[in-house]
Amino acid sequence: MDGEIILTGNYAEESLKETVGVMLVERGLTVSLAESCTGGQVMKYLSDVPGSSRYLAGGVVAYSNELKVNLLGVSRVIIDRHGAVSEPTARLMAEGVQNVTGTSLGVGITGIAGPGGGTEEKPVGLVYIAVAGENKTVCQRYVFSGQRIEVRSSATSAALQMLCQYLMDMG
Repeated sequence: MDGEIILTGNYAEESLKETVGVMLVERGLTVSLAESCTGGQVMKYLSDVPGSSRYLAGGVVAYSNELKVNLLGVSRVIIDRHGAVSEPTARLMAEGVQNVTGTSLGVGITGIAGPGGGTEEKPVGLVYIAVAGENKTVCQRYVFSGQRIEVRSSATSAALQMLCQYLMDMG
């Protein structure tokens, strides 16, 4: 699952959020989120489903590096070395929110939604999404196209799809 995927469209969030909910309930699992560039959209989608309180503990929108460090336990050394938008940061965000909330799974999302903030090495549309469970953390690098709203929407869809895939891989 590690690697790079370039997406331009959206997935069907309506069915994904319901599928993820059913899978979490069936497995007796809970989830929490640490979102940056998506601004809480993934949590919004998951909480749209009636009964989502059975599996959705909550989470945090961690835009600032200080919140990533102080609340989620992301190492300042990691941020200084790799940046706030990086695979190590996304992984530590997912693991940190899982630890803080005591959930079965944690999701970490960090990226550059634009229109500014991008560089040649880290362009606008770059997003890292990580899912942490008891035994493993997976992370995916994405480069989405479009304006800010499209990047955020695509990242939200990708996070739901990744969470669904993670749950399917659990068996």
